[in-house]
Amino acid sequence: MNNKLAKLKYLPNNFKIIEEGDHVICAVSGKKILIENLNYWNVNKQEAYFSYIEASIERENTKK
Repeated sequence: MNNKLAKLKYLPNNFKIIEEGDHVICAVSGKKILIENLNYWNVNKQEAYFSYIEASIERENTKK
């Protein structure tokens, strides 16, 4: 399943795979995130973030 975009449902402490794949895309940077490396997401927005940096950027942008 190389290079296939996954579709996920982001939950408070984990996520559910809706459509099989090996990665998702960061909502802030557009970087590819391998499913096994996915650690940061927003449940309300249903978005994934590459790292804590992108998650922080999104949180700051939401405050404005």
